[in-house]
Amino acid sequence: MLVKVTAGAVTLEGDLALPDRSRGIVLFAHGSGSSRLSPRNRYVARVLNDGRLATLLVDLLTGEEEAIDERSGRLRFDIGLLAERLLGATDWLTHHPATRQLRVGYFGASTGAAAALVAAAERADVVGAVVSRGGRPDLAGSALARVRAPTLLIVGGDDLTVLELNREAVRQPPGDPQLVVIPGASHLFEEPGALDQVAVLARQWFERHLAQASDPGGRAAA
Repeated sequence: MLVKVTAGAVTLEGDLALPDRSRGIVLFAHGSGSSRLSPRNRYVARVLNDGRLATLLVDLLTGEEEAIDERSGRLRFDIGLLAERLLGATDWLTHHPATRQLRVGYFGASTGAAAALVAAAERADVVGAVVSRGGRPDLAGSALARVRAPTLLIVGGDDLTVLELNREAVRQPPGDPQLVVIPGASHLFEEPGALDQVAVLARQWFERHLAQASDPGGRAAA
């Protein structure tokens, strides 16, 4: 279902999927140069939906901003702006009648993962889990140390630069992110079976940390 998400002074377009008796909702933060139409994120979203996890894929930039970014490539690395949009979308979810009782998780890719970590640090009382796919936790800066939500970092074994950045993030106190390396996978997980592994890992992570906080009717547990 196409929805209009109010995020501060702007309105963003999003695709909301609400399986029957949803057990949590996952907000997607797309990577640099991408959008809510990312085929990889949409595939992961379908796998989550099969596990009765609701999803919201949202464009983090307006149409005008996307046009600017196509020319300059600047906004896709504006982590502060992207995190601000995620916070707006999170607040929208907590007020929307169909989603306000669901525990929120973030699934971030590339630069979107950094924005998700920053937003998770700001909404620690709302965000119950974070999954990063080929993410850049280094771009989250000091916010990384303030993330309290259980965090799973998934990186391709052949994505060497990003893999080292994620290994460094795991070593930083006081958080306790979990790192999973998919052998033979590149940054976009285009190799046969690689994205399937990402989707299964994400579903298991969110089921563990979001679904257990909700009752069978999809309402947050007391």
